[in-house]
Amino acid sequence: MALKVKEIRQMNPEEKSEKLKELKEELMHERGISAMGGSSPSPGKIRQLRQSIARILTIMQEEGEHK
Repeated sequence: MALKVKEIRQMNPEEKSEKLKELKEELMHERGISAMGGSSPSPGKIRQLRQSIARILTIMQEEGEHK
């Protein structure tokens, strides 16, 4: 499930931070599976996670929430 910009903008700062943490943990897990030679059930999952993380960080930067 890719996050849409509209959905991210509706979140409050705490929700954005929590979602960012959750996505980073999921990305780390997927990369671990890939590094061990396994294959992800959905091949585009890592790319989608990276894009969602980038969207959240970009919006947080625009709104001045990110340090």
